[in-house]
Order: sequence, then structure tokens, then C-alpha cells
Amino acid sequence: MRVARLRQIHSDIIHKIDASTDVADRVLLQGDALLTRDPGILLAVQTADCVPILLADATNHAIAAVHAGWRGTVRRIAEKTLGRMQLQYGTRPQDVIAALGPTIGRCCYEVGPDVAKEFAAQSPQAREWFDGPFEALSSGDPRDADPNWLPWLTMKPPGHPPDPPRVHLDLIAANRSILQSAGLAPGHIFTSGYCTACRTDLFFSYRRERATGRMLAAIAIRG
Repeated sequence: MRVARLRQIHSDIIHKIDASTDVADRVLLQGDALLTRDPGILLAVQTADCVPILLADATNHAIAAVHAGWRGTVRRIAEKTLGRMQLQYGTRPQDVIAALGPTIGRCCYEVGPDVAKEFAAQSPQAREWFDGPFEALSSGDPRDADPNWLPWLTMKPPGHPPDPPRVHLDLIAANRSILQSAGLAPGHIFTSGYCTACRTDLFFSYRRERATGRMLAAIAIRG
């Protein structure tokens, strides 16, 4: 099989791949999702904490591979990929099966006010995907989001301010919700249940290890 990969840039850019596409490493396309209906092309995304999402439409024989970090998730790249499949191949969401691979879990994925604000601005149901003071961090009021806004009032011996508040984000829950809102049946969405940061004995985790490798999630149509 020909392997099609991307230079992933945490975007919502989607590329259609067919027999005429040059998929050599020297000309990697920039983006974060691939789709095809041609047999013999292996669509692949690389992850080391982000969510790999593989989509299969068995009715119209179309597939997609999606790389969804927090930036891709807040831009709803999975939903946009489904929309592109519908446009190109006539895919109906109810015919699609989705597999979400190992990713950093809610237990370990700590993020700050910038991420909370982005999700609050884009998704009315975002609160369900976070643990912690989500409302405070996403409100836009620095006095709510950061206890250090008046450091002379919050200094603690030996003179260090407390850490700013953080929240924990569940990328799996967010992408599952996005896929369901796009029309996928809950029973057609499958997840691994693994946290990459908890299980560095099995998986690579950039957040946990920093210098690490990448996993490859791939899908193809057999000839």
C-alpha cells in the first residue's frame, strides 16, 4: 500500500487523497485530516497525546484519518472531516463508524485559561468536558482566572505567589460529543480507554516524557 501522511500543524485543514496524489515524504501536505475512497492508500496520523480518529463509511467505501489535539478539537475537525466526506462521497453520518485511539486522559491533561476560553467561546456544552474551575478560567476576568493579579495580596512565605488555577480537559469526551452532534450513533463510536500519560509503558506521551516518539494510527480500503 501507499502510505499517505501529513505534516501535522494542529489545524482544521483536510486533504482528499486519490491515486494521482503524490504522497512521498519529500512533499508532505500540511494539515490534520486525510480522506479517500481509493483502495490501496493507507491514511496515517501520528500522535503522542492527541486523539487519533479513524472514520469508516462502509456503505460508500470511504475512510478518513484525523489528528485532533485541543486546537483541532476546538475547531471541530472531526465534524468538518465528516462534512467533507459527505460532500465528496455522499457519506451519511449514520453509516460511519469511528475509532478513537489512545490519548492523554482527563486524569492527566491539565490546561490553562487560554484553552478554557477557546472552548467556552466555541462550544456551549464545553463545561461537560472539563474538571476544575472552568467558569472562572473561561470568564475573561483576570481576577477570577488568576490569583496572582494582585501579587502583593497573595504572596506566601517565602515570597512566592500560588500557582494559577488549572483545569483538566477530556479530549475523548469532547470528540465523542462532537461526533454525536454531527450525526454518529453513540454505539458507532469506539474508544481505547487508555491514557497515554498514565501508560508510558505502552504508549508515547509528549506531555509526560517531552522527548519521545510517535504512534501511528492508520486506516485503508483493501483492494
